[in-house]
Amino acid sequence: MIKQLPISIAGAGKRNLRTQFAALCYRIRKNKVRVLMITSRGSGRWIVPKGWPMDGRTPAACAMQEAWEEAGVRGTSDGRCLGIFSYRKDAEEFGALPCLAMVFAVRVDTLADDYPEAHQRTRQWMSRKKAAQVVDEPELARILRDFDPRATA
Repeated sequence: MIKQLPISIAGAGKRNLRTQFAALCYRIRKNKVRVLMITSRGSGRWIVPKGWPMDGRTPAACAMQEAWEEAGVRGTSDGRCLGIFSYRKDAEEFGALPCLAMVFAVRVDTLADDYPEAHQRTRQWMSRKKAAQVVDEPELARILRDFDPRATA
């Protein structure tokens, strides 16, 4: 496990931050890796759970919190960043914000039926290849395609 220090966003507003933390939620069944994809609330496109930094939490802890809120995932992360992808977030009050999302693997231990955004999103298990095909962001597609938690570091 990699030791991360909590971040501090005291005095900064969300609109000033363009970094988000994303969770690549996965499980292994019969030696096959499956990733959990969710739909965005607005356009319904396939995405991974992600959100803004949270004061006093590590980036991996932020990603795990988003995995819970957006997908009902309880799991664990080793804290290593798998990669970064860029995208534009449509924010009603600010327009399109350029964002960078740091991606953290989250091994799914349990999947809840009742979670904060259960009625706002659809979730689906997919192969890494299929997940890479359905996302809009080329960098995220590469991260999904290349991800293999069975590989030794």
